[in-house]
Amino acid sequence: MIESVLEAYGIKEAKPEVFGNGLIHRTWKIITPGGQFILQKIHDIVFKRPQDIAYNIRLIADYLKQHYPGYLFVSPVPSCNGEDIVRLKDEGYFRLFPFVKDSHSKDIVETPGQAYAAAGQFGKFTRLLSNFDANKLRITIPDFHNLELRYRQFLQSLKEGNINRINESKNLVEQLTDHADIVTEYHSILHDPGFKLRVMHHDTKISNVLFDKNEQAICVIDLDTVMPGYYISDVGDMMRTYLSPVNEEEKNFDKIIVREDFYKAIVKGYVKEMKDELTEAESKYFFYAGKFMIYMQALRFLTDHVNNDVYYGAKYEGHNFVRANNQMVLLQRLAEKENVLKKIV
Repeated sequence: MIESVLEAYGIKEAKPEVFGNGLIHRTWKIITPGGQFILQKIHDIVFKRPQDIAYNIRLIADYLKQHYPGYLFVSPVPSCNGEDIVRLKDEGYFRLFPFVKDSHSKDIVETPGQAYAAAGQFGKFTRLLSNFDANKLRITIPDFHNLELRYRQFLQSLKEGNINRINESKNLVEQLTDHADIVTEYHSILHDPGFKLRVMHHDTKISNVLFDKNEQAICVIDLDTVMPGYYISDVGDMMRTYLSPVNEEEKNFDKIIVREDFYKAIVKGYVKEMKDELTEAESKYFFYAGKFMIYMQALRFLTDHVNNDVYYGAKYEGHNFVRANNQMVLLQRLAEKENVLKKIV
C-alpha cells in the first residue's frame, strides 16, 4: 500500500516508519535518499470529504506565500500529477508533507513557557490570516464547535438513550443542565456583530505545535479542522488541555486543578499576537472561552455514554462517563478561580 502511494510522488526508494500518537489518521515517517517526509492516510469516516481539507490548506498556503513568505507553513507535497491528495482504490486518501528538520512535537504541556509559546503560534496563525476571507474555506466537520447543537444532542440522548445509563448519570445530568447559561452566552456571541468570523485552527492541543531543537515553537500543524469560527474555540481548547496537569482520561479527580501560571501563559502568548486584532466584544469573553470548550466536551462525552459509546467508543465500561465527569470537575475548578483569572485578562 505505502509503496503504491509513494509511486504517485515519484518516490521509489524509501523506508517507512510508523510515526506519532495521532488518534485519527495513520501516519508514517518516510526516509528517502533525498530527504524525509510525513505520509498520512486520512480518516475518511471522520473527514467525509478529504478533498475539502486539501482545498483549504492549498488556499491558505497560497495566501501566506503571497503575503507572508517568511512564515513557516507546512503544506502538502504535490504528487507527480500536481495533486495535494492521492486516492488509491480500496485504500483511501493519502497526503505527503515535508518533514521539518530538527523538529518535534509534545504530547503534554510541561511548563508555562511551552503554553506561552504554543498560544503565541496559534494566535499568530489567526492574525496572519485576519484579512483572509474565512468564508472561502470549506467546512471539513460540520457543526464541530456548535454548542447549541451539542446541547440539543445532549437533551435528545436523554429522551432516546440507554435508560440505565441515564438513571446512573442523574447527578451529572443535573450539573450540566444547571450550566445551560453557557449555551445562552454562546447564542449571544453568534448574534454579536462585535465577534468576527475568523480562520481558526479548532484543535489547539500542544501536539499540534512543532518545536525546534532549542525548544522554540516554530509553527502549527494538523490543519484538517481549519475552518471559519470564533477565537473562543482555539483559546478554549488550549485552556481545556493546558490548564490541568492531567487530561480527560484521569479517573482520580483530585488531580484535576487549574494552574494559574499556565492560564497567564495562554493569555500572554495569545494576546501578544492578537491584541490589535481582538475587538472589545471579543476581549470580554476570554475567560468564557475556557468554560465554553470544557462544557461542550463534557456534554459530548456524556451524550456518547448515554448513546452507548457510538461516537468515541470506550476502552472500558463507563469510559465516557468518567471523561464527562472529569470535564465537569475541570469546569468547576475553573469557575472557582473566575475572579482571580479574569484579573489576568
